[in-house]
Amino acid sequence: MNLIEELRWRGMLQDTMPGTEDQLNAGMTTAYIGFDPTASSLHIGNLATIMLLVHLQRAGHKPIALVGGATGMIGDPSGKSAERNLLSEDVLRANQEGIQKQLEKFLQFDGVANAAEIVNNYDWFKEFSFLDFLRQVGKHLTVNYMMKKESVQKRITAQEGENGAEGLSFTEFSYQLLQGYDYYHLYKHKNVRLQMGGSDQWGNITSGTELIRRMEGGKAYALTTPLVTKADGSKFGKSESGNVWLDPTMTSPYKFYQFWLNVADEEAENLVKRFTLLPQEEIAALVAEHQQAPHLRVMQKALAREVTTTVHSKEEYESAVEASQILFGKGDLETLRNLPEQTLLAVFEGVPQIEVPRDQLANGTQAVDFLSELTQNQIFESKGEAKKMIQNGGVSINRQKVAKPDEALTQDLLQGKYLVVQKGKKNYYLVKAVE
Repeated sequence: MNLIEELRWRGMLQDTMPGTEDQLNAGMTTAYIGFDPTASSLHIGNLATIMLLVHLQRAGHKPIALVGGATGMIGDPSGKSAERNLLSEDVLRANQEGIQKQLEKFLQFDGVANAAEIVNNYDWFKEFSFLDFLRQVGKHLTVNYMMKKESVQKRITAQEGENGAEGLSFTEFSYQLLQGYDYYHLYKHKNVRLQMGGSDQWGNITSGTELIRRMEGGKAYALTTPLVTKADGSKFGKSESGNVWLDPTMTSPYKFYQFWLNVADEEAENLVKRFTLLPQEEIAALVAEHQQAPHLRVMQKALAREVTTTVHSKEEYESAVEASQILFGKGDLETLRNLPEQTLLAVFEGVPQIEVPRDQLANGTQAVDFLSELTQNQIFESKGEAKKMIQNGGVSINRQKVAKPDEALTQDLLQGKYLVVQKGKKNYYLVKAVE
């Protein structure tokens, strides 16, 4: 597989330094990408660069993931209008461990000649004194050179206070020098010849190639991928509730699956190319099928299947699909019983939730009483209204149709505490038993 050709047809190639393709074609090349450890999990905004490493390894090259334990203490000014809060070493170390576990789902770390590696730049910066860094590294890049970088220019020219913009501190200004030294260190000690990243990292990456040239007389290369944006040009990767995380405790597999399932038609083809490993012929077939019947959402379903299975598991994907059917009336009692509590709550997020004392849900309670008085008339305003809809076959509890108004409440509590009430075709209520 030719890496450049693969990235080009997938829309994943933005810029390369001259000679990059020749370097890759000459034999196995070691390349790296840096990841910011300011959170305990990566999010889907990171997936574009993770997929660069995946394709690199599939093409026979060696990937290195650098977790920025040192640079994470500083903060990259690229694409930001204000300086970030600085985190403690303990927090950063815990975040790094979480990120490593997530990367292991994408990359092969042993058993192959081009096994992936994870490195932490804190390991080579922790003993580096400020004076030594200035003497050994700082003298090789001029202020004039560093000032020309786009990320620096944007922050300097922005008016303080305008759209939340702040001035650029020396701490952030030094970031490109630190990242450049990462590249130099990996060039010398890990035989790294290529750094990759998002297009907003071009300035930082080329600072590294320049340091290698000036300090070592060596030749190193750069490759960037376009930032992923929505059809309207806005940033991709956030839902209404914020970042979509890879950690299932921060974004449930159900919500993760739903995010991909609900991408816009005009974005689906690009996202399938960038975030899945489906081959070109299969994607072309999906595109053709989608154009014939866009309402079937075959592109979105394929995208959601592939990404959810990779990030979580096949089982979590299947559970998310089953959970998605519930709101459309296709799930049964067994489906509800098998949903983890986190998924159950995610499915019914936004529907009215009603708390009822547990002792009032004992067997023998009549359905009509439960649906009106015991639930504080939030489902039905009166017994008469509840009775009428029950008689018309319009009420179910835990997917079991309520046949008669005086029917005794016998349904088991889901997860030991919940009942799902459906009123008509589209009205749901989640009743929680409380002590």
